[in-house]
Amino acid sequence: MADEDNQVEEEVAVDSAEESAVEQDWQESEQRTAAEPANLEELRDEGRRVNTATPELDVILDIPVSISMEVGNTDITIRNLLQLNQGSVIELDRLAGEPLDVRVNGTLIAHGEVVVVNDKFGIRLTDVVSPSERIKKLR
Repeated sequence: MADEDNQVEEEVAVDSAEESAVEQDWQESEQRTAAEPANLEELRDEGRRVNTATPELDVILDIPVSISMEVGNTDITIRNLLQLNQGSVIELDRLAGEPLDVRVNGTLIAHGEVVVVNDKFGIRLTDVVSPSERIKKLR
């Protein structure tokens, strides 16, 4: 029993010494670290725009991608999925009239509204993600 008490006291002493050393290191590093203002150049708009037809992109510009419009979605159980039949109605998470999501290979690139073009459905884009953001999302 006495051995256990001595062992506990030794562990407490070691933990206490480690905490003191960590605290001292922290205080010393705070004293050494002085915040200095950064010298930054003023940003200027030099009329440069993102060129989507760079030589690096030329090799992929003719690759076909899948584009889809998402009306909405919902989660259902397997039981309810198996009970679906002709005439079943599935409630989605979007309100009528809300913009659709336009996705390329599953990545959101725009929002839009449904239109009819030559007796076929189409979509009028109302909000498009910037080219740089689209490229970031595709990576």
